[in-house]
Amino acid sequence: MLIDSHCHLDFEALAADIEGVMARAAAAGVTGMVTISTWVDKFSTYADIAERFPNVWCSVGTHPHNADQELHIQTEDLVRLSAHPRCIAIGEAGLDYFYDNAPREAQEIGLRRHIAAARITRLPLVIHSRQADDDMAAILEEETGQGAFPFVLHCFTAGMDLAQRALALGGYISFSGIITFKNAKEIQDVAAMVPADRYLVETDAPYLAPIPHRGQSNEPSFVRHTAEKVAEIRGVTLEQVGRESTANFGRLFAKSGVK
Repeated sequence: MLIDSHCHLDFEALAADIEGVMARAAAAGVTGMVTISTWVDKFSTYADIAERFPNVWCSVGTHPHNADQELHIQTEDLVRLSAHPRCIAIGEAGLDYFYDNAPREAQEIGLRRHIAAARITRLPLVIHSRQADDDMAAILEEETGQGAFPFVLHCFTAGMDLAQRALALGGYISFSGIITFKNAKEIQDVAAMVPADRYLVETDAPYLAPIPHRGQSNEPSFVRHTAEKVAEIRGVTLEQVGRESTANFGRLFAKSGVK
């Protein structure tokens, strides 16, 4: 049993064949997935998908690429929308210094508003962090000092320092198909180190398809390849990774009801 903790079922590559996507996921042993918000103003789209499929949940949040275009979204908006019964997380929000598609100031403002919403609702914050390790760690430590909140560093691509600092704050780390790439040694080292009760697996579909599907459109069924690689790295069975990652998902995303 596996859960894809982060995908984008509203994106055209998946939405155009949603029934096939769901069937292939079920055949691969993927029992649930979270379709992640990138625009708060499109929340109804994510909620509709989650309402349509009983094993799909959604989140509410603004991707850092879009931060400057949703500065009108306030913490109270996130809190209000997150009350939807199928919404189990805040985000994704964070810092992306690789693309810098939005001004860094806007990204930080958005991130802090999402943190406040996670603190109020106790729903986990799904964090996007790319080439922003120092600033992300500093913000997480500062904000946790003002009151703890649940969070996961999704699609982890950072270094050991951010991983250890996030874990020290009670955070979780989620691994995507990137972990199967040959040049992912540092991420693999983090996967070997992370405690058994603090990791998740995901696809970030339709992006970042794992080996042996690299270059193709990614989809939730492919999370099995990521889980297999995590099992190899940790020296355990795929079944154990399935049990641990699913239990971790249920603990972090408690509103899902997964045990």
